[in-house]
Amino acid sequence: MRPRDILLAVAVAAAWGFNFVAIEAGLDRMPPLLFCALRFGLAAVPAVFFVGRPQVAWRWVIAVGLILGVVKFSLLFAGVAAGLPAGLSSLVLQSQAIFTTVFAVALLRERPALRQWAGLAIAVLGVAVVAARLGTDRPVEGFVLVLAAAVAWGLSNVVMRRAAPPDMLRFMVWVSAVATLPLFGLSLLIEGPDRIGPALRGLDLTGLGALAYIAAISTLAGFAGWGALLRRYGAASVAPFSMLVPFFGMSSAALLLDEPLHATDLLAGALVIGGVLLGAARRSHQPVPAPGVVTAPVAAQVASTA
Repeated sequence: MRPRDILLAVAVAAAWGFNFVAIEAGLDRMPPLLFCALRFGLAAVPAVFFVGRPQVAWRWVIAVGLILGVVKFSLLFAGVAAGLPAGLSSLVLQSQAIFTTVFAVALLRERPALRQWAGLAIAVLGVAVVAARLGTDRPVEGFVLVLAAAVAWGLSNVVMRRAAPPDMLRFMVWVSAVATLPLFGLSLLIEGPDRIGPALRGLDLTGLGALAYIAAISTLAGFAGWGALLRRYGAASVAPFSMLVPFFGMSSAALLLDEPLHATDLLAGALVIGGVLLGAARRSHQPVPAPGVVTAPVAAQVASTA
């Protein structure tokens, strides 16, 4: 990769990592389902009027919109709102690689290599290290919700593989449009007008900034840059850069939110990231998947849009 493209890949990973700080800021000001609905609404409008129609069948757009947009992000935002630290959430979410492989085996009849199973076993050990330190400052409920979000993300990765969208930015804009109305409906039903009204009336510049960052920088600009890199180099070269997301997530949370970093957190991060990278490593004679195609070992090409 050319130096400027390496810088772009690192910049996208940094933007996605800092995203978890923005999530924390937004959830301090509004309930999770409302925040999620507003995030996808801003990512979809007005972009949906300019990107053109999705280049895949509508059933795939709807499926990913519901699984990734509604289920995964609702669970993720609820987990952070329940008290799991933002930086740690960015790490736990990377367990999606484990569930992507499981779903690929069960639904697509894939046969991962022994190296990939070994990498996933190491990643599972890293998640177990996180679970071992759950307590008052790391609630079990938050951990379970974020882990469930990783399960939903794994399932959506398999669906995306079947869809194989050639333009990931356009695809994500339409996914955002599909997710918006169900999320607003769930927010109205579960959170209710008594929480929605005050949250909207009390929205300050920090809350608006968090929404703008997640919708414009993390989703639209992030996927525009990531999609360009995938078209230029292919998934096998680009996907490993997504493993920088928890590094930037945990670092920015420690610097900006004063979240403590324990030795066990660093160990867990090394195990999860190392395990995923081991599973994603490809032998030199293996073909590189076409841009936009999601495979279990390189599911990170549709990396964290959190």
